[in-house]
Amino acid sequence: MKKITLLVLIFLTGFQINAQSKVGTIDSEFILSKMPELTKVQEDLNAYNKKLEGDLKVKVDEYQAKIEAYKTQAETFSDPMKKTKQEEIITLENDIAKFRQNGSKLFQIKQNQLLQPLYQKIGKTLEDIAKAEGYSQVLTITSSGLAYIDPKFDLTKSVMTKLGIKTEE
Repeated sequence: MKKITLLVLIFLTGFQINAQSKVGTIDSEFILSKMPELTKVQEDLNAYNKKLEGDLKVKVDEYQAKIEAYKTQAETFSDPMKKTKQEEIITLENDIAKFRQNGSKLFQIKQNQLLQPLYQKIGKTLEDIAKAEGYSQVLTITSSGLAYIDPKFDLTKSVMTKLGIKTEE
């Protein structure tokens, strides 16, 4: 009898705990795409990308100028001078390759740096809504692959409204 009572008590406690959980969803990428601040971020990223491209162009132009100078003056160089000029060209070539490789990383870092305040704004607003409405968990639906989501538990529109972003029906 004690075992049955204990099992029933455990079952009811587990059921009660599950009944208290409220799970919602949010599409933060959709919200981000509708934020007016995103335009400024994109403009800043475009400007940063142009700066990186400009820096790369300077390096490439310098590289090409050194190659042209080497081609036109190679016959007048001594062997040690040829070797020095070739090493300079190889060094520039390596610098250009590293710059190209690091450029995409630098761009990604800048993008993350500029988007982080927007994600924090979304997160703070979501946290306020989730606490006010009693949600214990909120899942992001952007890339989760959830099979079904009840729209009444989707907080995306609530967050957008609180952020002052107009939603299309």
